[in-house]
Amino acid sequence: MISLPRSSGVLLHPTSLPGRYGIGDLGAGAYRFVDWLEAHGQSIWQVLPLGPTSYGDSPYQTLSAFAGNPNLISLDLLVEDGLLRASDLADTPPFPRDRVDYGWIIPFHHQKLVLAFRRFLESPVSQHKREFEEFVNASRFWLDDFALFVALKRRHKLRPWIEWESGARRREGAALSAAADALSEQIKGERFRQWLFHRQWTALKVYANSKGIRLFGDLPIFVAHDSADVWARQQEYFLDDVGNPIVVAGVPPDYFSPTGQRWGNPLYRWGVMRAAGYNWWIERISALLRLVDYVRVDHFRGFEAYWEIPADEPTATNGAWVEGPGASLFHAIEQALGELPIIAEDLGVITPAVEALRDEFSLPGMKVLQFAWSDSANPFLPHNHPVNCIVYTGTHDNNSTRGWWEEEVDAATRGFVTDYLGHDIHDIVWAMARVGMRSAGRVFIMPMQDVLNLGRDARLNTPGKAAGNWTWRIAEAALDHPGKDNLLHLTRLYQRHPDQQPETDGVAEPSG
Repeated sequence: MISLPRSSGVLLHPTSLPGRYGIGDLGAGAYRFVDWLEAHGQSIWQVLPLGPTSYGDSPYQTLSAFAGNPNLISLDLLVEDGLLRASDLADTPPFPRDRVDYGWIIPFHHQKLVLAFRRFLESPVSQHKREFEEFVNASRFWLDDFALFVALKRRHKLRPWIEWESGARRREGAALSAAADALSEQIKGERFRQWLFHRQWTALKVYANSKGIRLFGDLPIFVAHDSADVWARQQEYFLDDVGNPIVVAGVPPDYFSPTGQRWGNPLYRWGVMRAAGYNWWIERISALLRLVDYVRVDHFRGFEAYWEIPADEPTATNGAWVEGPGASLFHAIEQALGELPIIAEDLGVITPAVEALRDEFSLPGMKVLQFAWSDSANPFLPHNHPVNCIVYTGTHDNNSTRGWWEEEVDAATRGFVTDYLGHDIHDIVWAMARVGMRSAGRVFIMPMQDVLNLGRDARLNTPGKAAGNWTWRIAEAALDHPGKDNLLHLTRLYQRHPDQQPETDGVAEPSG
């Protein structure tokens, strides 16, 4: 069982940080946010998956389960490292300050990283070269395949691997050797980008931990079909002879969608993975725990049973529950890595079997206050919270709390909320924050949108919506919003401040 002190934190993905290059990055804005968290009594910074995004820009559909997103690399830190010059950034366009325009920022960042790589090749700085080689050697489990995958993808004008010529698509030895020779410089360039990301992120993590801030990461249960993971290990997925998925992942009809959610991810051949000792999963968890202190496993219930949808079905309606790997996977990970610093995202259709799997390993689950207001027996209501849970006002898939209250809550629910709280509601955001803070749950997390008391325009993701997600950002001035004072006050009032925790509370040491 992982030890979590009574504490609180904020959910904010790094892409939403302020900065002048069109997207949040791992530079000064990230360090200022860590300082802001510390100054306002917070102990946790929760982020979304950190991988390189593709079409749709979703951090839950990435090109790799191991790699980092190069767009998060701080260009200013590259200037400090001598890999860029200040003059190289003089042509920075007037990017929007309140949103990420991916179509604009991606080519800009790519151009600057190409330039930084050229400077790296020309640089006499032996320390950089040595660090780079050490990273490459330590990351071979995933980095070689990923770098070749991205180089091939660029050669094929970013088309999915399923559309490549058969030799590359089927990973025939001669074709891969020829590609590795022809694309050697591009491959090294992709390794270089990953070194930069991991170098900058590791430094940020060290700084955050030194300030008493623990990082909560996010691990999607499934991976994207157009990813280095599926391309490199096709035998571990349900694919046809060409490489197309036979069945895909999703969830049945639920709160978010009357036809369910058809995510489209290929499904694992769990028997094949089990026969290999779950090696890929062990490596995946181990790699992420070098970047974060705790891992929120998205769609945890899929390990007990997952929703299998025939690939030719247009929606998730006509699917079926199929048994997952269950406890055998977590026993293998635990045996290899020790205690599991894992948080189970146990939302959706949760059965006694899912709860039993979660509780067998004493994993904290999630309680989302926006889902609480049906009746007094609702497990998300604070009086029903166990100690071993993480409480949220909302998640990245929810509307902001203010947007939820203004647009999604009917009169009956409003009445129940008012009755439960015992007073009229003048500010729903801080009413919910107060309820969450005083919960028995060990950890309370508040999305930054709620700290800033923003409405639906600040929503980060709407499940089932094809475009317009993942773009929200904060401006530098947002860190001076009066919400910070409310956050600090409630953190102290309900004894979640680090200064209020006894030394014997059993705070886990940061991983990595």
